[in-house]
Amino acid sequence: MSVRLVGIHHRYPSGTVALRGVDLDVDPAVPTVLRGGNGAGKSTLLRIAAGAQTPTAGAVEDRPAVVGYLPDRFPALLRLPPRRWLDHMARIRGLDPDDAAERADALLTELGWSGDDDEPMAELSRGNAQKIGLAQALACDPDVLILDEPWSGLDDDAADALTGLLAARTGATLVTDHTGTASGLPGARVHRLREGRVATAADPESVPLPTAPPPGALMRIDMACAGDPRPLLERVLPPARVEGAAPGRFTVRVPVPESDAWLAAALAAGCAVRSVRPVRPAADTGRLPMSHGPRRAEGPGR
Repeated sequence: MSVRLVGIHHRYPSGTVALRGVDLDVDPAVPTVLRGGNGAGKSTLLRIAAGAQTPTAGAVEDRPAVVGYLPDRFPALLRLPPRRWLDHMARIRGLDPDDAAERADALLTELGWSGDDDEPMAELSRGNAQKIGLAQALACDPDVLILDEPWSGLDDDAADALTGLLAARTGATLVTDHTGTASGLPGARVHRLREGRVATAADPESVPLPTAPPPGALMRIDMACAGDPRPLLERVLPPARVEGAAPGRFTVRVPVPESDAWLAAALAAGCAVRSVRPVRPAADTGRLPMSHGPRRAEGPGR
């Protein structure tokens, strides 16, 4: 089953927008490769895909229970020795520690591990730290494997070994790579990320400019909140077409050009985003009036 990233939008507390409505299917049959410059949003998208970060809007669909994830870097002050860290990660995942250790040992041998088993992770060389990270990501036998720059810091032999491991893998794989190595994996589908948008067209170097939404296009926004949302809807938030409101959550429709500003206002008011989806044209008659107050949900034809 494919892992699907749907309408992923992410804004950091500083106000920086990292991702702008990314849609991406991670096919289990072939590797999915993301390219892009520094600051394009690649690492943010991978953290969201892995479940390590919650997007401002959008959803990750069909993510399996077992995810292998290699971040772009480890915490700077990680003091655990490598084998103890691998054992810790295996126990967090609920794996049998002995089985996980055996798989990790085989992977480290293949990758050419040459580090000191008693040395803190923070003091390992870049290459040996990368090998430990790869071992923890692969040893859990993941249904989806998410790797952020996995060839970075590896010597030639280790890089070749990793390429062989990924080429032989079955299951969904999502990888970022600035070296160009991943593009040569069998059947690899390469997408380019630039300024928070991903191009899925045949030419991965092109990023199509967003087309203007059709007149009257709406976004359906489902929000979580504390308590009764009606005071927020009536007195705090910008006008919206309210589909439904109940303690702890509410759903509105907002014109597409106004959706970013409306989301920003809702987040500033302490709400949390549950989902943001475009309204299918056939599902909207255009007859729901704008209002601040909740009203009964109206379906097609009402």
